Amino acid sequence: MSPATRARNVADDTPTLPRPSRRTVVQAVLGLGLAIAIIGFGLPFFADTSWADIGHHLGKVGWVHALELFGIMAIGLWCYTFTLTGSLPGLTHGKALMMNVSGSSVGNLLPGGGAAGVAVTYLFGRSWGFSRLAISTSIIVSGVWNVLARVALPFIGIAVLAMDQTALPKSVRQAAFGAAVMALITLVVFIAMVVSDAWASRLGTFVDRWVGHLIAKFRRGAKKGQRIDLAAVLRNQRSRLASVTAHGWPAMTFGVVAFLGIYFVLFWRTMEVVGVDMPIPQLFAAYAIGRLLTAVGVTPGGLGITEAGTLSVMVAWGGEPAAAAAGVLIFALYTHIFEVPLGALGWLGWTLSVKKRPPD
Repeated sequence: MSPATRARNVADDTPTLPRPSRRTVVQAVLGLGLAIAIIGFGLPFFADTSWADIGHHLGKVGWVHALELFGIMAIGLWCYTFTLTGSLPGLTHGKALMMNVSGSSVGNLLPGGGAAGVAVTYLFGRSWGFSRLAISTSIIVSGVWNVLARVALPFIGIAVLAMDQTALPKSVRQAAFGAAVMALITLVVFIAMVVSDAWASRLGTFVDRWVGHLIAKFRRGAKKGQRIDLAAVLRNQRSRLASVTAHGWPAMTFGVVAFLGIYFVLFWRTMEVVGVDMPIPQLFAAYAIGRLLTAVGVTPGGLGITEAGTLSVMVAWGGEPAAAAAGVLIFALYTHIFEVPLGALGWLGWTLSVKKRPPD
């Protein structure tokens, strides 16, 4: 078989992204419009300041600081490649970086854009020769690692503040303790399901007993009354997760922790540059709450909602309103807007990369 024929066969077998529907385009336009409205009108409102005052603090970011912040962001993105390479054995760090920035850029343009990011991951992975099973397992495992880390962040931040008896009211400290206990229980259940096939089966039986009839009721394409064997489903997922986590968990954990840690450094340095003077524990708590709000799917990547929520917390804790508003705006620029052109570079890299026929 000639090289040209092989190239055509690989190209023919390469999956493609579905074309966006009219509804998707409308959702994207409305989502971006809402995000712009929240930022344009909400930031001055929640901070009780003006754009003139915010602009004064934005002017403190010169080229040197801008390049410094971009460098911190780049380090964070590179650290996250360890999570992807750990969850998808055989993936290189360079390809993981292309996959990450390209998926994030697409996801940042659509409300609830996680599904679009998953489609990009699948497209890239298949074109590089990975099986459907390996890609889907990677998506599930890396998704679980991200959820656990992002849910844990606010609890850690509040726990740090709770050490200071004057930082939080007693009721808030008690609520934070209760939330931390629930998070710990969730983590223990997940670990038990991965480690033990028997525990996975018991969890599936328990879930099936309480919510199985509801899942069957709303399941598309299923016959009336037809139920899923949730115990069998969880056992299957458990075997897939265990096969990856057994060897990949150190790299995946390092990637998520390092990424979120480096991005906190980015948040902290951004606030310093624009003139926010707050204790590091309070900055960390505000950052953690903001990272959790990125999961809100009303706007693309939670843009606008994340900034408004973070700003409100910082102002409530005594942060200078105009400086804090400038800080969350700059941070959004690096963590959301800049990912779009970086994603374009990722797409270009993928276009030029060598493709390989997937095994199935």
